[in-house]
Amino acid sequence: MEEQKIGVVTHFFGHISVAAIKIEEDTLKVGDTVHFKGHTSDFKQKIKSMQIDHAEISEAKAGDDLAIKVKKHVRENDVVYKVTEE
Repeated sequence: MEEQKIGVVTHFFGHISVAAIKIEEDTLKVGDTVHFKGHTSDFKQKIKSMQIDHAEISEAKAGDDLAIKVKKHVRENDVVYKVTEE
C-alpha cells in the first residue's frame, strides 16, 4: 500500500461529522480510500460522497475545497493522504 499526501483538513463540523479538506495536489474521487493523520487522528476510510458548496461531485482536483463525511473526529491541519493499492 502506498500513501500520497493530497491535502489538509481546514475545518471539522462535529455536529454532522463532516471534514472540510483543501486539496493541494493530485485528484480525489468517490471510492478512493483516504488516511487522516494528525496529533490525535489516525484512521482510514473509503469516500462515499463528496461535496463542493453543497453540490455532489465525483472528483476533486488540486485547489478545490471539498467536504466529506468522516467516521471519526478530525482536526484542523490533519494531513489527508490518498491510499493506493499496489
